[in-house]
Amino acid sequence: MVRVGLTTERLVRAGAELADEVGFDQVTVSALARQFDVKVASLYSHLKNSQDLKTRIALLALEELADRGAAALAGRAGKDALTALANVYRDYAAEHPGRYAAAQFRLGPEAAAASAGGRHSRMTRAVLRGYDLAEPDQTHAVRLLGSVFHGYVSLELAGGFSHSAPDSQETWIRVLDALDTLLRNWPAE
Repeated sequence: MVRVGLTTERLVRAGAELADEVGFDQVTVSALARQFDVKVASLYSHLKNSQDLKTRIALLALEELADRGAAALAGRAGKDALTALANVYRDYAAEHPGRYAAAQFRLGPEAAAASAGGRHSRMTRAVLRGYDLAEPDQTHAVRLLGSVFHGYVSLELAGGFSHSAPDSQETWIRVLDALDTLLRNWPAE
C-alpha cells in the first residue's frame, strides 16, 4: 500500500534536504523513514534502496547545479564566464553541502548518461571557448578547472582555510585570476 502524500520526488527532495543537514553519507532509506515517521517498508514502493535514493539525490544536485550554471553563464565570456561558473559551484556548496557532496557521487553508466553531468562538461567547454584552446588542451583544461573548483570548495567546506589570514574570498579571487592567466597563456606542447 502506497502512503498518501509520499511520492518519489518528495522523498528525493527530503533526502536532499537531509543530506544538507546531516551529510550525504548519513542519508539512508531508514533515516528518511524516520523523518516521515513511517516504516522503512512503506518507502520501498518509491525507492529500491539507499543506493537508489543517493543516486536520485545526485541526479537532482547535478540538475540544480547545471541550471544555476546555465543561468550564470548567459551572455558572459572569458574571465567573466570563468568566474561566474566557479562561483556557482562555490555558492551551491556553501548553500547545500550535502547536495554538493551528492553531485560527486559515482553514478552507474545508465544514470550518468541520463544525468546533467554532460551539461556541466558543455558549460565548462563553453567557458573555454573564450580562451581559444584546441583539443586535447581543452580536455586538459576542463579537468584542471573541475579539479581546482572542487578541490578549493571541498577544502573550504571542511574548514581548511578558516584558521589563517588572508580571508578565503581573497584567495578565491587570486585563484580565479591565476586560472584566467594560465588559460590565456596555455603552454604549447
